[in-house]
Amino acid sequence: MTRQTRFGDSLSSLQVPEYRTLWWAGVFSFMSVQGQFVLRGLLAWDLTESEGALGLVYLVFGLTMLVTTPFGGVVADRFSKRSVLLWSQGLIFVAAALMALVVLTDVVTFWMLLLASMAQGLAFAFYGPARVAMAAELVGRDQLGNAITLSLLSMNATRVFAPALAGFLAGIAFVGIGGAYVLSASMSFASLVQIWRLPYRAATDATPRNPLVEIKAGVRYVHSDRQLRRIVVASFFVIMFGFNYVAFIPALVEGIFELGDSWVGLVSSASAIGAVAVSLPLAAKADGPGGKRIMVISGIGFGIGVILLGLAPTIWLSFLVVIGIGGCTTAFQSLSNTLALSTSSDEMQGRVQSLMQLSFAGFGIAAAPIGALAEVIGLRTALVIMGAITAGTTIIFFMLERRDSRADAARLVESFEPEVVSQS
Repeated sequence: MTRQTRFGDSLSSLQVPEYRTLWWAGVFSFMSVQGQFVLRGLLAWDLTESEGALGLVYLVFGLTMLVTTPFGGVVADRFSKRSVLLWSQGLIFVAAALMALVVLTDVVTFWMLLLASMAQGLAFAFYGPARVAMAAELVGRDQLGNAITLSLLSMNATRVFAPALAGFLAGIAFVGIGGAYVLSASMSFASLVQIWRLPYRAATDATPRNPLVEIKAGVRYVHSDRQLRRIVVASFFVIMFGFNYVAFIPALVEGIFELGDSWVGLVSSASAIGAVAVSLPLAAKADGPGGKRIMVISGIGFGIGVILLGLAPTIWLSFLVVIGIGGCTTAFQSLSNTLALSTSSDEMQGRVQSLMQLSFAGFGIAAAPIGALAEVIGLRTALVIMGAITAGTTIIFFMLERRDSRADAARLVESFEPEVVSQS
């Protein structure tokens, strides 16, 4: 009974029918998106054989998100979240379908990859804040951590097989990258169907306002809360430097280990194995105490994993290391998002989530200079540096939080001293 209860706690949000529909929409969407990440990397490498070109594809993605994500948060707070999800998922579908067309007709060029990356960055800028805010709306604050963790599970579960499937299909002569893009577009369309089934709910406050003023209000709101501000900043640097390892998996597998496209998908999928392994136990604990401690441990483990990936001498050891990285990444993302949103007011959750999502804009922006650096100092050395920054950022976050906790405790003690003296 205890075991069943714990398993039920892990899946509690899925008992809400509307959230379950949203969850399945995410499964199909992430299957499409994860495949496209691998396919864009393969195309960029095949067309240029340059780490810098791989980084440039992600740079365009990151810059687009950097500019548009704050607007995505405002839109999520002011408009129907279902409508926002429909339009953003529709853009992902169109981008995949057009890439399938240009690859199958053999007219694909590098600048088309940049346009596809830009389209996906624009879609993510609106899709991410609306999806998380809608999840919170559907399940309530009591199950917020569980819903966020299960949302990440839908993303990471697809990473177990979607990248590997995309790489496998790309390596088959009669399917190729074009056929893999067709499958990606089909999955994206399936997500659209699920989103269409979601209920329409008008925004609680749809009063027209200047979006720039709304963005500033969101930034001021985060800046005014010390803990919230620190979580957003730590998440930005951890994801910006740590998560960039995924951008260079094609270069690691094909450039260093001299293996084929199928191995790129396999290694890309390895992180999802670790992510799925921790998701269900984490989902049962995400709304309980100790979340910040687990967040710190996972952030440090994330950085150490990236360092070990840079030092790994064989493809199989790299595969095992990436499994560990996947588990740490999921724990860090789940708990940082839960801590941020649980301390945010309902009318600010879209904008808070958009600021959290800016970390992926940073990840895309940092890819280009890291790629250029890797061409000078070597990819392995660059990975070690990335991991060190990731672990170091988390350690600094922990030290600052610990310092402030001690200071708050000291002030609490001091506030009782006059009362004690007067009674004596």
